[in-house]
Amino acid sequence: MEQNRISPRSPRAALEPERVPMPTRRSSGARHPLVVAGNAVFTILILIAIVGGGILLVGKQSFDARGPLAEDKVINIPRGFGVRDIADLLVREGVIDQPLVFIGGVWAVKLRGREIKSGEYQFPKQASLDDTISIMTDGKVIQHQIAVPEGLTSEQILQKLLEADVLTGNVREVPREGSLLPDSYKETRGTPREQVIKRMQDAQRRLVQEIWDHRVPGLPLKSPEELVVLASIVEKETGRNEERTRVAAVFVNRLKLRMKLQSDPTIIYGLAGGRGTLGHPITESEKRQPTPYNTYVIDGLPPGPICNPGRAALEAAANPARTKDLYFVADGAGGHIFAENYDLHQKNVDRLRGIERQQRAGDNNAPAATAAAAATTEPPATPPAQAAAQPLRPASVKRSVKPRTPPAPH
Repeated sequence: MEQNRISPRSPRAALEPERVPMPTRRSSGARHPLVVAGNAVFTILILIAIVGGGILLVGKQSFDARGPLAEDKVINIPRGFGVRDIADLLVREGVIDQPLVFIGGVWAVKLRGREIKSGEYQFPKQASLDDTISIMTDGKVIQHQIAVPEGLTSEQILQKLLEADVLTGNVREVPREGSLLPDSYKETRGTPREQVIKRMQDAQRRLVQEIWDHRVPGLPLKSPEELVVLASIVEKETGRNEERTRVAAVFVNRLKLRMKLQSDPTIIYGLAGGRGTLGHPITESEKRQPTPYNTYVIDGLPPGPICNPGRAALEAAANPARTKDLYFVADGAGGHIFAENYDLHQKNVDRLRGIERQQRAGDNNAPAATAAAAATTEPPATPPAQAAAQPLRPASVKRSVKPRTPPAPH
C-alpha cells in the first residue's frame, strides 16, 4: 500500500504560522436580537445627543440674544395666566419674538424649582429672554407709592385710597379716627384697599406704643389713646416741625392748670366731622356752639382724635418743650408767636392785627421785616381746613396775619 508522503517545508516556512481560513458567516451571538436592539438604541442616543446639543447651543444663543423691545415698557401679567398665555401677551407687547424658546426657558426654570409670578413688571429695552424670565421669576413687580399726608381725617384718607387706581376692592367701613399712620406706603398693583388700611393701623399701633413707652414723666395723659388725641390737635395747629413741641407744651400746660384748650380745629371737627372743613372761617356763634369736640366749651381733651397725626406730632405730644407758654397766635408767615401770660399774648395779637390792617389797606410802608417774611416764607403746611378756619384772614391777602381769639385764663 502506498503511504502518504509529507512534502518537505523549508525551515523558514516551518517557522511561520499556518493560515487557517476564517468562517464567512457571523456567529450566532452577534446575530442575537438583544444585541441588535442595543446597538440601535445606542446609535439613536448618540444621534439624540448630537441633535439635542445643537438645539441647546442654538437655544442658548437665542436665550441670551437681545430682544425686540425698542424701549422700557410696563406690562401687567394677570393672575391665572398660563405659560402659553404669557408668551402670547409678551409677543403682542413686543417684548419677545421667540415664544417657543421662551416657553422652553420657563419649563427649564420650573425644573429647578422656580416659578414665574403674576404682577406688574417693567421690562427694559432689548431685554433678552433670560432677562425677561428672570424678572418674572424673581417677582420684581413695580411698587407704587401711596402718599398719605399727616393731619387728614380717616374719611379723607379713605377717599385717597379709593382714588388710587392701583388698589382694588371696597372698604366695609371708615376706620376709627386716629387709627391710621400717615406715611408713604409702597404697594403693588392689585393690592386690596382693606390690606393697606390694616397695614396703616398696625404701623400706627406699634408707633404709638413705642412713643408712649418713651414719654416724659408727668404728662397729664392717662393712656396712649389720649396721647393720640393731643397729637391730633397739635397736628392741626401747626405744620412746622420746629414748632410742634412748643405747641404741644401750650396744651400740656393748660391741661395741668385745668384751663380750656380753646383750639379752633376742634370746633371744625365737632361741626364738620370727617369732612375736615367747614368751607368758611369759624364764626363767633360756632365757637359758642356746644359739641363734644368744642374745646372752647368742654373741659380737657375732646372724646377722640380730630385727625390722624403723624410721627412728629405724636413725639411732640409725648415730649413737649419745657416752657411755661399758655398762648400762641399765628404770625402771618406760617408760624406762631408764643406767650406765657395773657398780657403779652394780647400785645402780640394787637401788633399782628395792626400789621394785618396795613396789609388790607395796601400800606407799602409796613415794617420791612414783616413784609419780607410774608413775601418769602413758604405757604403753611397745615391742612386747608385749618387755614379756612382763621376768623380774620382777608380773602385778598395770602399768608396774612391770622390772629387767634385770645383765650381767657382761668
